Amino acid sequence: MVDKYELIVRNAVLRGESKQTVDIAIEDGKIAEIAPVISAMGAQEIDALGNLVTESYVNTHLHLCKVYTLMMMDEAALKDYHGADMGKAMTAIELAAKIKENYDEKWIIKNVRKACALAGRYGCTHIRAFADVDSKGKLEGLKALLKAREEFKGIVDIQVVAFAQDGLVREPGAEDLMRQAMKLGADVVGGIPWIEYTDADIAEHVRICFKIAKEFDKPVSMLVDDAGDAGLRSLELMALETIKTGWQGRSLAHHARAMALYAKPYLQKLAALLKKADMGVVSDPHTGPLHARVRELLEENVLVCLGQDDISDAYYPYGRNNMLEVAFLNSHLLWFTTREDMEVLYDMVTKNAARAISLKDFGLEVGALANIVILDQPNVLEALRFHEKPVYVISHGKIVDQTKMNEIIKING
Repeated sequence: MVDKYELIVRNAVLRGESKQTVDIAIEDGKIAEIAPVISAMGAQEIDALGNLVTESYVNTHLHLCKVYTLMMMDEAALKDYHGADMGKAMTAIELAAKIKENYDEKWIIKNVRKACALAGRYGCTHIRAFADVDSKGKLEGLKALLKAREEFKGIVDIQVVAFAQDGLVREPGAEDLMRQAMKLGADVVGGIPWIEYTDADIAEHVRICFKIAKEFDKPVSMLVDDAGDAGLRSLELMALETIKTGWQGRSLAHHARAMALYAKPYLQKLAALLKKADMGVVSDPHTGPLHARVRELLEENVLVCLGQDDISDAYYPYGRNNMLEVAFLNSHLLWFTTREDMEVLYDMVTKNAARAISLKDFGLEVGALANIVILDQPNVLEALRFHEKPVYVISHGKIVDQTKMNEIIKING
């Protein structure tokens, strides 16, 4: 019998439990006990007041080196990327690249700190964060993200993606820069194969990414088919390379917007291939007119989650690193409006997202790491309706200091 725990959350309502409350005990950074009543005392105690308590949020896709850069450039890229058929998506990326001519770790880190502190405010304890690596930005964005990874360790865990935004075949020297990035400490190999000019070069881009991943024993994240072109097939190539390389469960696709235009028979084949590759898809419907066919993928038991994607940059003017807000927006865009749909949305920013980026011991259960949010609403419907910041955020068993998060936001705003 334990007499005292480091932290106890009392009177919590769990998902699926509309009335019954439980106590949650935390010790050594983990969930030690969940019971209707825990008789032991807590060195710290939180009263959830009968409101919803869940696992924390996970952002599987954020271009963290680009946050808050929209005001530093014109809106030409934004207009092209948000064109009705996304036919000028490549042009948008080329226009957006101009900002990187002025990339400097010194100003990038300030923006990054603000975005990470917002994650701490809104209960997002894990981020897979992309840093452009190319001839213009060099390694400046990556260095800023690596610094933030250390600064926010234990509050917001950051997986840094070395991302070949401008291509690997069409961009001289990019492959060498990617290897330098991995040697500096990047956690994930990132690619965008569809940006290449030819089908042969797209396939080569995929091959290079997996070659680097094998060299450094790291997972892969790729932005695939992010344009209004039904002929784009880099998601298929990525899945095939995942299987060939033996990288099942370590490979994650992002966007796949061209999927919106695929014929049903091809989509069925693709879903089967994704399952064989044990490969998830991150969708960000709020940042572009086209998006992956989320409901159909879920019906085929493909792993799907949501990402923030961008915060006030050349591709999207809004964003707060608030994954409840992302789920709220996509409830409308995907027409996920039944209570069952809402639970699925919630999974896509918590459990599914954690699985997609291979987080271990994630969940609101005994033995899991204590990454928890205490909300001020009684259920998922109300949580989505208001998408406000949690009353408390617990990361790795510790209550996140919101005064400190607010100071960081203010200083770096």
